[in-house]
Amino acid sequence: MVHFTRRILSNGLRILVHEDNSTPLVAVNITYYVGSRNELSDKTGFAHLFEHLMFAGSKNVPDFDDPLQRAGGENNAYTTNDYTTFYEILPAENLETALWLESDRMLSLSISKRALRVQQKVVVEEFMETCLNEPYGDSWHHLSDLMFQVHPYRWPVIGLTPEHVANATIDDVRDFYKNWYTPNNAVLSIAGNIRPEAAMDLAEKWFGAIPAGPAVTHRLPDEPPQKAHHRRELNAKVPVPAVFLAFRTPARLHPDFYPVDLLSDVLAQGPSSRLYRRLLKERQLFSQIDAYVTANLDPGLLVIEGRPSEGVSTEDALAAIWEELELLKNEPIDDRELKKIQHRFESTVVFSETSVLNKAQNLGFYELLDRAELMNEEVHTYLAVTPADLHRTAQSLFRKDNSATLIYVPA
Repeated sequence: MVHFTRRILSNGLRILVHEDNSTPLVAVNITYYVGSRNELSDKTGFAHLFEHLMFAGSKNVPDFDDPLQRAGGENNAYTTNDYTTFYEILPAENLETALWLESDRMLSLSISKRALRVQQKVVVEEFMETCLNEPYGDSWHHLSDLMFQVHPYRWPVIGLTPEHVANATIDDVRDFYKNWYTPNNAVLSIAGNIRPEAAMDLAEKWFGAIPAGPAVTHRLPDEPPQKAHHRRELNAKVPVPAVFLAFRTPARLHPDFYPVDLLSDVLAQGPSSRLYRRLLKERQLFSQIDAYVTANLDPGLLVIEGRPSEGVSTEDALAAIWEELELLKNEPIDDRELKKIQHRFESTVVFSETSVLNKAQNLGFYELLDRAELMNEEVHTYLAVTPADLHRTAQSLFRKDNSATLIYVPA
């Protein structure tokens, strides 16, 4: 159980504070409700570009890292389809340094032509390195394109093409900043060795005078139900063949998300999971195999990916995966197997809550998702899932017309 205090400032900024006296540190996390899904189809990659631009300096802080390092801290950031997170970890007595830094770049980020050119080059190089020059690096471009035709999940976080970032104008970037990086579109979460009231007062001191931005709306087009299987085979510069199977899943807050998430664990969580044990260890059809959910705010994906063993065709590998999925559809999982997965999930959650950074980030995520209290309730939701729930969702999920197949063949 993570106890916390909440305060909402007049400019709309939500502040959550959790006190943890077991550590000398404090984690400061600010989550902006903007990700790749908030971009235009001809201007993709902007949220990821801002992950870099936010470190390019602000009105009173030309070098973000220097004062933080002098305060004994470290920082980082990441971007998703749905939100962007920036965080710092530092000694608790230096909390105000992190709040000052974050407030300055929220109020007055320095978006100069020179800073933009530098970060455009960095992001384009990252695109080339991780997507175009890395084996299987463009898999999310293809999977997104196969599974989404209307919703902006149809492009990956890094963007559709490097030209969108390379051709971004200073006005494009400033408009994106003004629309999304505002107090009324953010959650500030603090966890560590601090008194909640003192932390709240410091946060209000540094963020309270920042004007609210324009009213934020997240009206996104609903992706229509998928009615046919999609398939794509690529001849690519890859060392060995690879197969990807993707299925459309419910949104993160849908009641069926929880059994779907557990199904991905049944398939590929640990050495006793079904795909690993049966297809990799026993039948030796794969050298690698995994399954996971994207857990998007809107309906996302469950993805199974694997590298067939030498001498095993991609068609035989895919057929073996489908055999396992049919078993889940036809034979309800026994209670013992489900309980093992649920208890492993519960222990993972408990272990993650030993980290002040995890607690700060989870508070921000759940507050953005719905309400921060949900982070203390979801373990019970997962533990309440029954074998019948898994059986029902497997039948609904693992349908050919709800899927796409992506195959890489060495050129």
